[in-house]
Amino acid sequence: MAPAVLLETKLGVRDAGRRLVFAYYITGHGFGHATRVVDVVRHLIAAGHDVHVVTGAPDFVFTTEIQSPNLHLRKVLLDCGAVQADALTVDRLASLEKYHETAVLPRASILATEVEWLNFIKADLVVSDVVPVACRAAADAGIRSVCVTNFSWDFIYAEYVMETGRHHRSIVWQIAEDYSHGELLLRLPGYCPMPAFRDVIDVPLVVRRLHKSRTQIREQLGIGNDVKVVIFNFGGQPAGWNLKQEWLPDGWLCLVCGASDKQELPPNFVKLAKDAYTPDIIAASDCMLGKIGYGTVSEALAYKLPFVFVRRDYFNEEPFLRNMLEYYQGGVEMIRRDLLTGHWAPYLERALTLQPCYDGGINGGEVVASILQDTAIGKKYASEKLSGARWLRDAIVLGYQLQRAPGRDISIPDWYSLAENEVGLRFASVDTRTNGKSSVQESRFEDFEILHGELHGLPDTMAFLKSLSGLNSVTEPRSSEKRQIRERVAAATLFDWEEEIYVARAPGRLDVMGGIADYSGSFVLQMPIREACHVAVQKSKPNKQKLWKHAQARQRAKGQGPIPVLQIVSFGSELSNRAPTFDMDLPDLMDGEQPMSYEKAKKYFAQDPSQKWAAYVAGTILVLMTELGLRFTESLSILISSAVPEGKGVSSSASVEVATMSGIAAAHGLNLDPRELALLCQKVENHVVGAPCGVMDQMTSACGETDKLLAMVCQPAEVKELVTIPSHIRFWGLDSGVRHSVGGTDYGSVRIGTFMGRKMIKSAASSLLSHSLANLNSNQQVDEINSDEYEEHGIDLLKKEASLDYLCNISTHRYEAVYAKKLPEHITGESFLEKYTDHNDTVTVIDPKRTYAVKAPTKHPIYENFRVEAFKALLTATNSDQQLSSLGQLMYQCHYSYSECGLGSDGTERIVKLVQEMQHRRASRDGGMSLFGAKITGGGSGGSVCVIGRNCISSSEEILEIQQRYKAETGYLPIIFEGSSPGAGKFGYLKIRYRASNFSDQ
Repeated sequence: MAPAVLLETKLGVRDAGRRLVFAYYITGHGFGHATRVVDVVRHLIAAGHDVHVVTGAPDFVFTTEIQSPNLHLRKVLLDCGAVQADALTVDRLASLEKYHETAVLPRASILATEVEWLNFIKADLVVSDVVPVACRAAADAGIRSVCVTNFSWDFIYAEYVMETGRHHRSIVWQIAEDYSHGELLLRLPGYCPMPAFRDVIDVPLVVRRLHKSRTQIREQLGIGNDVKVVIFNFGGQPAGWNLKQEWLPDGWLCLVCGASDKQELPPNFVKLAKDAYTPDIIAASDCMLGKIGYGTVSEALAYKLPFVFVRRDYFNEEPFLRNMLEYYQGGVEMIRRDLLTGHWAPYLERALTLQPCYDGGINGGEVVASILQDTAIGKKYASEKLSGARWLRDAIVLGYQLQRAPGRDISIPDWYSLAENEVGLRFASVDTRTNGKSSVQESRFEDFEILHGELHGLPDTMAFLKSLSGLNSVTEPRSSEKRQIRERVAAATLFDWEEEIYVARAPGRLDVMGGIADYSGSFVLQMPIREACHVAVQKSKPNKQKLWKHAQARQRAKGQGPIPVLQIVSFGSELSNRAPTFDMDLPDLMDGEQPMSYEKAKKYFAQDPSQKWAAYVAGTILVLMTELGLRFTESLSILISSAVPEGKGVSSSASVEVATMSGIAAAHGLNLDPRELALLCQKVENHVVGAPCGVMDQMTSACGETDKLLAMVCQPAEVKELVTIPSHIRFWGLDSGVRHSVGGTDYGSVRIGTFMGRKMIKSAASSLLSHSLANLNSNQQVDEINSDEYEEHGIDLLKKEASLDYLCNISTHRYEAVYAKKLPEHITGESFLEKYTDHNDTVTVIDPKRTYAVKAPTKHPIYENFRVEAFKALLTATNSDQQLSSLGQLMYQCHYSYSECGLGSDGTERIVKLVQEMQHRRASRDGGMSLFGAKITGGGSGGSVCVIGRNCISSSEEILEIQQRYKAETGYLPIIFEGSSPGAGKFGYLKIRYRASNFSDQ
């Protein structure tokens, strides 16, 4: 290795006038944080200062680059970062539990120890990358602190809390509170939203410098200049990855970082030493294959090395780094299954065609060191405004979950918008002009000849056709162009523009009344919203389909000739950690002569969480194969474009399923009535995706109509009528910013508790029935049974209840009189299974170690069914304040019942309170109320709130005021859902073909 830095050189950091002492805390997550700290520390030490580094990283990470008595390494781990199940997967629950064990339980002793240590070394400044407790310890010691990072743990852990259950929620609050004591954030490129910080300075990339040239390193490793070299960098060679010689193209060599001592490698793979200096290896390579992290991305960009990356699961910093990497033409995404099965060649070959063009600064180490020095000697960078936790509310802390709906940028907070990419540019929108050609928005949808169907006057459908038309002119970006959205480039090659394309549309839904009672057989009232998902489907002969390069390579490897392939592009993946494309060979959905089982399919799509979204789309194909016997001998190309935002509780998943199945059915001449379509799509979500939802979402998306409430009884899906919304009444949805998921832990546990309650009621009814029959025979009375309850029809009633299919078939008075006192508040899974064996729900599984609420989840659907029936009856009552007040009261009752079940959230609770405050303010002022009620919707635990009000200007003004007040309190501007649109059944489908005259013009 090259000799250590010449420490007497000041390296651009001006003289501080005295020797300073820095305490630099490094998070325990991976080496990337430690390696970037090295470059900052070497500049501080070169300026003559002492730096105490608190880290769990190996010494060589620092001593390879810095050899100085001014560097002090203290081996202490004060946080754990993200616990990884393997090189590509974060274990979310284990991460929270490990953090609790590492940083929460010993918190008091950690703070006491750190305060004492900071005073002992006489620290002038505490620097954190990005250990939360370091900021609090600094504050307690009376020392200023600064954070240097591209992400913060409150943002990362927020999703984990939502996905694993709320019992670790206090961790996120505590982390945010700790960060709030930091005076300043030095924000690195590719940053995430970091809501705990309000004073920010953006700095250039912090990267380690090169020690040797490409030629020197190749000579040292004995590699000729004609050999193509890929550096394999996954932060440690994972067990079970058996690298094979044939995975590399001829003439290639792979340098493997972090391989275990016992790992045996084929001759074209070379094991690097544990302390190999990665920047020099990068300089000697032609591309890198690895996972995205700050260290790998920053060094690949700085040294212009093409990066073939595989997505990591559940690590929220990745999308922001990936967007930066792709913006500068530096990245190629490899599908995980191709990584593990050795289909590397098309990706490596593609990487060699890239010309990375990062043109930003790479002197971040020097810039950061200078700011840290100035801060330590007393310079004030922070503003006087309040910062940190005093500005935080739950919608911020629990996360803006990397979601973005086309055309709905208003939902993105100001700081989130700025975080979209490092250079401050907005993502390329559909109306961006390229090379002087007409924009997509200017493309005429008249470029298509509509062979079947109609537009129904829907502006979103017209916009989708314009966008679709524009794909015909999208080309691969040239090296001189920085970035086109990759999903549009992929979509441009999806269709044969001379053949027919089928377009389907399905809206999301606003849950007006009914909600989670749907799976208990409740009466529900649902409104299809204006926002919808559009799907374009084209089938083609396997030998005519345009295949992506890796799909071509996969087919060549199979040696079977052209076989049917499914290729999917999903728009809107740019800010979510999911791949924009998915493909598979359609025969892989078969298991011999029969379709793959649902259980196998669920495991297949769950293998790679970044592509799990494809289960909602490809799952429709499997369900059609399994339930209707359909077989797919032709290839399918599918484009998904949804304006229904994810995680908002408005059924984004149902709209995707219904639109996809509708489009596929149309392409194959399959006539599905809307109800059948909905029931099939529910099977997709229950059995292929694995989310235990009821059927109302799919029914509304398929059967709904504009400005009408779908009134249905979910036993399993009987549409009673379409109720016209009275002209004086209006419904709105307000998004809380707290992510909702029907696959989340809270929703599932409440559902399990509900089915446990049903089983207990059935068991109690059977017992009472046996007693009643015995009493009839012996003419004896049993004290437990009220004779008034079991007169003439008692036996028949008990027989029905002993074989109860749906909880909602029990009346409220019957529940209170007979069964309410028999149900426990809670029960452990183990105790329930011992007594009752099973809860008879096919889509959920009881965890014996978990405690489930029973009474509240059982009571809710019984009373909700009554509330919905009353609500529907009131809708047809005379227009009056009393009518609206009664409707609003029913919604409030529903809302509080959700909370009793444990399905509330601080964000939705705050919106409901804002509605109440607005309502009471108007009532006390002039008595002329405009808003009358509100409730959490759908599966609860976040998502959206439904509001009812008078259809007038003042109501709309009050909704906007609530939106602004919520933003002022939380930093998040809610999406407002208003208006409705037709369901998939009413829309039908479009069959379109690109006009022949357009080909002659090109």
